[in-house]
Order: sequence, then C-alpha cells, then structure tokens
Amino acid sequence: MKVLVLNGSPKGEHSNTMRLTHAFLNGAGWMNAAIIDVDKANLKNCLGCFTCWNKTPGKCVIHDGMADILDKMIAADVIVWSFPLYYFSVPGGLKTLIDRQLPLSLPFMAEGAESGGHPPRYDLRQQKHLVISTCGFWTSKGNYDAVISMFDHFCGKGSYTSILCGQGELFRVPELKSRTDAYLETVRRAGAEYAAGGICPETQAELADSLYPRDVFEKMANASWGISEEKDSGAPDSLPFTKQMAAFYRPDGVERVLEFYYTDIQQTYQILLTKQGSEVITEGFRPYTTRIETPYSLWRSISRGEISGQDALFQRLYKVLGDFSLMLKWDDLFGAGTPPKKSGAIPARKTNMLILLVPWIVIWAAVAINSTIGSAVSIAVAALVPLLWIVFRPVVYEQISVPIVAGLSLAVLLGADVRLVVSGSYLLFGLLWIAGAFPKIPLTAHYSAANYGGEKAFSNPLFISTNRILTFAWGGLYLVTPIWTYMLMGTGFSPYIGLINSILPALMGAFTAWFQKWYPARWAKG
Repeated sequence: MKVLVLNGSPKGEHSNTMRLTHAFLNGAGWMNAAIIDVDKANLKNCLGCFTCWNKTPGKCVIHDGMADILDKMIAADVIVWSFPLYYFSVPGGLKTLIDRQLPLSLPFMAEGAESGGHPPRYDLRQQKHLVISTCGFWTSKGNYDAVISMFDHFCGKGSYTSILCGQGELFRVPELKSRTDAYLETVRRAGAEYAAGGICPETQAELADSLYPRDVFEKMANASWGISEEKDSGAPDSLPFTKQMAAFYRPDGVERVLEFYYTDIQQTYQILLTKQGSEVITEGFRPYTTRIETPYSLWRSISRGEISGQDALFQRLYKVLGDFSLMLKWDDLFGAGTPPKKSGAIPARKTNMLILLVPWIVIWAAVAINSTIGSAVSIAVAALVPLLWIVFRPVVYEQISVPIVAGLSLAVLLGADVRLVVSGSYLLFGLLWIAGAFPKIPLTAHYSAANYGGEKAFSNPLFISTNRILTFAWGGLYLVTPIWTYMLMGTGFSPYIGLINSILPALMGAFTAWFQKWYPARWAKG
C-alpha cells in the first residue's frame, strides 16, 4: 500500500500535528509512508491560466516540484493531509498545493453536481483521504468550518476521515507529557483501527475530547504569553510556568496560600488557592499556608517527569514548610497529567484492614470467653473471610492469617491449652507484622495507600518509609502483648482479655494517625 503524507506545516517535522500523524502511521503500521514537506517544495502560486485544461491537458505550465507531487498523489492509495489550522484555514503553502491540483480535474462541468464542479481526470475512486490537524483553540468544534467545507468539495463529503484536535500547542509542553502521550496513544489506536477497516465510535469520541477543560487551557495559554513580565529575572519563564501550574488547580473548598521560593533564581511567588480558583501574585504577599523552597530547575524537571517529586523530597532536594497536607493531595489539586477516566471503566478493588484483623480479634475474644464455642466461631469466621475478597482486594497477610487462625482454633477444639493458644496467637500476629515490615511494600502500606493516591503511593519512598516504621511499631506491640496476656488468663480477668488488649491498639491507632502526618512533614522540613 502506498501512503503519501502531505505535511503542510511550515515547521516541518517539528510540527505538533506531525506528532499525531506519526502516531497514526505507527498504529496503522505504515512506517514506509512517503512524507512531503510542502513548504520545502517551494511551490509557485497557480496562475489561473487554465493551460493544464486547454493547451497541455493534465500538465501545468509552471515547471517546479508540483508535477512530481501530482504523480505521487495519483499513485497513492492513501493521502494523509497533515497541517495546523492557520487563521481558520490551511497554511499558505498547503493552500498553494491544493490550488495546483487543477490538472487532476477535467474542464467540463460534472453532471448532477449540486453546486457545480469538474469530474476527475483520473479514476481515483479507491483512493482514501485522511485529514489530521491541530489548532490553538480549546476545541476544534466551530473552528474548522472552512477547512471541512473545502475538503468536502474536492474529496467528497463523507468520503474522508478526519482527526481534528484542539489545544495542539500543548503537545510541545514537556510538563504535560503524560496527558498528551495518552492522547497520542488514542491516535495510535485509531491508526490501527483505520488500517483494519475504520475507526470505531468509542475511539472517535476519545479523539474529540478536549485534553483539558476550557478554563484550564485558556489560563495556560494566556500565561504562556507573559514571559516579558520577567525579562530581567534570569529565568524569564518562571512566572508563566507558575501561572500555568496554578491553572490546573481544582478547588476542594479549602482556602490556602501556596508559596514558592525558587532558590536558584531567588524568585518568590504566591498562589492564592480559593474556593473559586487560583491567582498568582508577585507582591503584597500574605502569610503562607504551605511554602515550597526548591530550585526552579528542579521543579521544572519534576513537572516534566524527568525526576520523581517524591524521590526528590525523600532526598531532601527541596523543602516543604507549613501545612504538609497539601503535598499529600497534590495530584488531586494539581493533576496536570491525569488523563480523563474512560467511561465504563471498572474501579479497582480496595483493601480493608478489618479483613486482616477480624479473624484474630474473634479468636482473642471468643476463645477466651468459651473455648469450645469460641473456637467454632473462629473457624467459621476464617472460612468466611475469602468471600470478602470478592469485594475487597486480598492482601497476602490476610491469606496467611486465615489458615493460622483456623489451625489455632482447631487446636483448642482438640484439647490444646487455651491459655497458651491465645497468648501464642498474639505472638504469631506480632511476628506477622514484624515480617511485614521487611518486604518492598510494608504491611500497613497495602491498607493506607488508598488515602494517598492508590498503588502509585508504592513508588513514594517517604510513604514507604513511614509505613515501614509503623509496621515495626505495631509488630513490637503485639510481640509484648503475649506476656501480660498469659499472666492475665490465669486470673479472673480471662474472659475480658480481648477487651483489655484492645486498649493499647486503640492508643496505637491514634499514634498511627498522628505519625502519618507528622513524620513526612518533619522529613520535608529538612
């Protein structure tokens, strides 16, 4: 199959539209497509002399590269028209090429043509046309009317496929790479579907979606033109960059003042985060809620995904002063690279620590009260736990706990010493926690990750460090619990051992809630 790409952008291969075009070609498997940079062809304007009709049929009187281009267009099975939108139409060089297609038509009026027209000189009915274009508006809707009308005329209405993408300038912004890459992946899928017979409606709907909401895009676009405001600062793009970052803010109902101090260029900005939106100020600063002290170059690298912000914080490459909770919600508040969720997507199952705790709590409480009934209840609960994994995501520590609890309960039914079994169960539970502190993902991290962005929290070294400490702490508590448990079970307090042993875990739970906030904030201060 012969595929011809007519690149109408004056920027050539650096065109934002060509990023989409290459993604499409890659998806379709058309890696050997011929690409013509129209601007480099130096085509002359059509003279309107009609010599190609009445004196040299099919041949233009102008001797430049157009003759070769026409030969390639005639031979192509697929023609891809790739161009940015210029003033609601195609770039000038491509318009010249379109004008110079006149030799492909016959001079006689076509019969039955609604608005008049000329029949083709060559039989190109099997030839396919594809239009790929980006524009600088927040949406393509309403901005391509002239382009669509033109292609309807010379390609035939409904006989070509188009991918028209608004917010095209975002494809050159490294900080938005994760979002634009997601769109390019959709374009690749569209290419594969097109080559297989046609782009499916679901993919077409994704292609038509805006990369970002209108207000976010227009704030970013407006900020990108403000570089003259800092011409003497040594980093002339730091203010536009900060404004663009602020444009992504999604209000959560909390009023904050986020202050940035770029240490390498000695520039300070504040982003006022209100219930309505955000505003960047450069003077008249207010008391900050959260202050980030970072080299500007580092924060740009973090924004571009060149370095993990979490790793940089763990390495103390930047500091966070004041309220650290904003950093924990950063992706929710400033999720610049988050692709939109696909409709119909099945949400990931969450974990639930109660599933880990319940079998142990039952054996501690029920067996201490009545060894026979309590053991039977413990075995029943252990047997029911796997049913909960249908709703909640199982964790290996739960899968280990089920046979241990069932085995201990069975031992009591077979005559084992209740005092030893209950005390030993605390010891085994403590060992389980201590063992859970050593893997790459510590035990508590599996259950707290949902509050810190889900599984992506596992790549946060500070999150992992916090949970490793907490897992050790919980393990230590349960390792010493058997001591007083064994002693109390020899007294009249035996039926209440479960209640007594719930007091320290309750206090430990309060400590955990405090430590999860205090430790990261303390680390971030440097």
